[in-house]
Amino acid sequence: MRLVAFDFDGTLSDSEMTVLLGAQRGVDDRMASITERAMNDELSYAESLRERASLLEGLALDDADDAFDRVRLRSGAADLIARLNDAGHHTAVLTGGFEGGVERALDREGVAVDTVIANRLPASGGRLTGDVEGPLIEGTKDEALESLAADRDLPLSRTVAVGDGANDLPMLEVAGLSVGFLPKPAVRPACDTVVASMDRLGRVFEEQGLLG
Repeated sequence: MRLVAFDFDGTLSDSEMTVLLGAQRGVDDRMASITERAMNDELSYAESLRERASLLEGLALDDADDAFDRVRLRSGAADLIARLNDAGHHTAVLTGGFEGGVERALDREGVAVDTVIANRLPASGGRLTGDVEGPLIEGTKDEALESLAADRDLPLSRTVAVGDGANDLPMLEVAGLSVGFLPKPAVRPACDTVVASMDRLGRVFEEQGLLG
């Protein structure tokens, strides 16, 4: 068994949750700009996430749900997750994005992962407060990966990390196999290999003996 951990936005999904949420408030361009700076390591991820969440203050929960309904898995992602599950691996999503969008996208495709570690947008009176809560604000993905591996008595050499942005760097740097999925320039040096599609990622997993 291996532990296979995926980033979500930009990796398993070609959606960007904060941009979809921002569109409901008319601030999607500002969201996209902040997100791009964070993914290129020009702005700390925690700072960028708090800044983006603050732009959502007052957004009705119904509008947030509408945004989460627009989150989609990338073509081929569901099939690849299902193959990994069938092969007996522990699959995980480690994302600074939000539980609601991840769960909605997975449910739509009828696929599940073993573990989702994500953040949350708290609400009061039916509206978002503009705050953000969760384990991956100040916490980092290497800590999450190491904890999941330890819980399953797996050495880090038997872990796989797949991601694209600067906040994925910590887990890519400690994983036994690190795969960049259309990675940002700052991320490429930490990757053992780089792919641009789920089909190619599946072939990498086959070459590494994860899939038959």
